[in-house]
Amino acid sequence: MKIAVITDLHANREAVQAVLEHAAAQDAQHHAFVGDFVGYGGDPAWVVDCVRQHVEGGATAVMGNHDAAVAQGARRTMRAEARFVIDWTRERLDAGQLDFLDRLPMTHERGDLLFVHANAYAPPEWGYVEGKSEAVRSLLATRQRITFCGHMHEPMLYHLSATGKSGSFVPVAGEAIPLLASRRWLVIPGSAGQPRDGNPAACYALYDEDAAELTYWRVPYDHEAAMAKIRAAGLPQSLAARLADGN
Repeated sequence: MKIAVITDLHANREAVQAVLEHAAAQDAQHHAFVGDFVGYGGDPAWVVDCVRQHVEGGATAVMGNHDAAVAQGARRTMRAEARFVIDWTRERLDAGQLDFLDRLPMTHERGDLLFVHANAYAPPEWGYVEGKSEAVRSLLATRQRITFCGHMHEPMLYHLSATGKSGSFVPVAGEAIPLLASRRWLVIPGSAGQPRDGNPAACYALYDEDAAELTYWRVPYDHEAAMAKIRAAGLPQSLAARLADGN
């Protein structure tokens, strides 16, 4: 089975639609949405409904920190700009949409796969996997061999050997990577709705369970339309600008 792993959608309808269309063209048979469906973007209701409809059809979804902030209240540590958007978003979701976000699980296990927004060692604390040390800590915190994370908006792949040797590299879009059974892997697909690696194209990853291969993808989308919605909503203009340059 081919699993499309999509994370950090951030209320960006145009990006999500483009990613879903691209994944369908790659014959994706299952979708895993790895948190942060809201925040930053101008289309929160549409994105929440989209994810909810996929979940009703059998897709996987886990909670992100922005989802938790909208449904349960923002933490004091959240930046003022993000808190502003959280409050704006909450006012635009109905009770059913808020309940869906509130009921999302922190993690989901699928055989040898783990889906979690931030990390496996302390999911509710929303710590970032910023390098090999956090990646190894996360891999050692779960029995699953392959972990799929969001939270970091740049694509990255980490691995850990049976002897404890770790490594990492930035993947090349469109090139299949064999996930050797002798290693454990932590996959960060990158953000669909707000990439931050200097490339504005939406990110996602496709994992082929049968071939044990992972492919990272970049999908161009109409970011001008997404930017216009942010501006029209009166949200911080910096959030629109970063969609244009991917930073």
